[in-house]
Amino acid sequence: MASRVGVILLQLGTPGAPTAGALRRYLRQFLSDRRVIDLPRALWLPILYLAVLPRRPAQSAALYRKVWTPQGSPLLVTTRAQAAALEQRLATTTGVAVRVLVGMRYGEPSIASALAELMNAGVDRVLAFPMYPQYAGATTGSSLEQLFRDAAPLRTVPAIRVVPPYYDDPGYIQALATTVRETLAAARAAPDQLLFSFHGLPKRYATLGDPYPEQCQATARLVEQALSLNGLAYRVVFQSRFGREEWLQPYTDKTLEELGAARKRVAVMCPGFTADCLETLEEIRLRGAEQFEHAGGESYTVVPCLNEHPMWLDAMATIARRELGGWI
Repeated sequence: MASRVGVILLQLGTPGAPTAGALRRYLRQFLSDRRVIDLPRALWLPILYLAVLPRRPAQSAALYRKVWTPQGSPLLVTTRAQAAALEQRLATTTGVAVRVLVGMRYGEPSIASALAELMNAGVDRVLAFPMYPQYAGATTGSSLEQLFRDAAPLRTVPAIRVVPPYYDDPGYIQALATTVRETLAAARAAPDQLLFSFHGLPKRYATLGDPYPEQCQATARLVEQALSLNGLAYRVVFQSRFGREEWLQPYTDKTLEELGAARKRVAVMCPGFTADCLETLEEIRLRGAEQFEHAGGESYTVVPCLNEHPMWLDAMATIARRELGGWI
């Protein structure tokens, strides 16, 4: 049965190619977002255009080339696969053909293009599904703001529902715990430390009321409880900081150096990312291993993101059905 309901998976974004030109366009859009960098424009824009954009695109392009796939950006490839799987699961479990599309906050396919495609298909009810389990104004907040901005000028504005933060959702937690068990079962050495590495956030944002750090801590605590691995210590750490401002601590890279120097055996997972991307594949899997091993670490294991794990796809379908109640 055809449906007038659609779902947009909101992801942060990706450049169109691992080139300096593509990264310049992507970074200009990303770093111009006031929810990402909230400094006064008179102060920030000269820094962005005179210091950041002349140098950083080439550096970032080199990093992207390390993880780029023949099909394109790993983040986009995986998120599209998640969208297709969610669409299939909703059709199977509800008997309704719900269209599921990807909308990137930065880059393509944009949120506006996903919204336009749904409108052209006759959809008048949209479920926004942020692919960030923990709420942060710079991710979920920015993506939703852009969705509402894109919907506002439409002649017929669709009804829009939003999936709330699911950092403590049982299906999400169990999917994370299962990926850890499966990874550690195949690891060459049992770790004595499990790091939950979340994307960082300026500490000032949390002080102003962003609930992100508390939700990260809650996710880690629930996964640890679900694992019930006696003797395995865990820590919450934060990666990918940018600029000179203080960010949430402890920092992932500093912690890896510390644990490496102590000759620890470490496993790292990134629960805040629902799909592997530059930050997990290059920063954690490649660079993190180098930092840890250079400091003297004994063994380094990376737990993959949820990606297309069946338990996560089932959890996505459960979350979507719950929020679509009364619509399908």
